[in-house]
Amino acid sequence: MKIVLFQPEIPQNTGNIARTCAATRTPLTLIRPLGFSISDRQLKRAGLDYWQDLELEILDTFILPASPTYFLSSKATQYYSDVSFSPDTSLVFGSETSGLPSYFLKKYPSQFITIPMAPGLRSLNLSNAVCIVLYEALRQNKFQF
Repeated sequence: MKIVLFQPEIPQNTGNIARTCAATRTPLTLIRPLGFSISDRQLKRAGLDYWQDLELEILDTFILPASPTYFLSSKATQYYSDVSFSPDTSLVFGSETSGLPSYFLKKYPSQFITIPMAPGLRSLNLSNAVCIVLYEALRQNKFQF
């Protein structure tokens, strides 16, 4: 598995996601621009002492991974729970305020999945959404860390 955060904005969310990735041995990729400094105190605090256990990559541009890739969006119609994830799947999440750019949906429509929510609500917290989908993908693969 791999988690990709496209232009994350909130350091606490990224710190929480980094901690989850470290605990599950899941590589994390951050796509710039970031809404914070990588040395941000709040980012470090949220990730606690897990940073040394994290496989972290920071890129200037998004490059579609060669592995199976799914994009998470409230605009998708296919539920994450209806997907069969392989051990090398990449999961791409957008920024907290604007999600993923619309050109991703136009270019990769069959690869978009969503987490069901009550009507009228915009989205879940980013770190919670990553946990929900990542743990389902790991469960399907017998939690191979």
